[in-house]
Amino acid sequence: QVHLVESGGGLVQAGGSLRLSCAASGRTFSSYAMGWFRQAPGKKREFVAAITRNGGSTYYADSLKGRFTISRDNAKNTVSLQMNSLKPEDTAVYYCAAAIAPYSASLYLTQSEYAYWGQGTQVTVSS
Repeated sequence: QVHLVESGGGLVQAGGSLRLSCAASGRTFSSYAMGWFRQAPGKKREFVAAITRNGGSTYYADSLKGRFTISRDNAKNTVSLQMNSLKPEDTAVYYCAAAIAPYSASLYLTQSEYAYWGQGTQVTVSS
């Protein structure tokens, strides 16, 4: 198992930036692909970004590419999400998740591929 804890959320003005962090327990962090998802009030949870086990490839929701950047540090068992040029519509609870070896690019975007989830961190962007 992997225990995930998100941090770094908060209140930010539109146009500002936040960096979210996800800390993972255990000693097999590098065995997992990692993803970020978000859920806004009244909306379904949606894909934000994902990164392969060794960080060699990244994936982003089309609407977020260019503003958000996912990265990981396997030595520290962490994955981060740098969010720039934030908009009010980015307001949501952001979740970190871990998946075991997705075998195709499309699976990195599929929520059911992620077996482990953090409790989320709130991001609120004011207009």
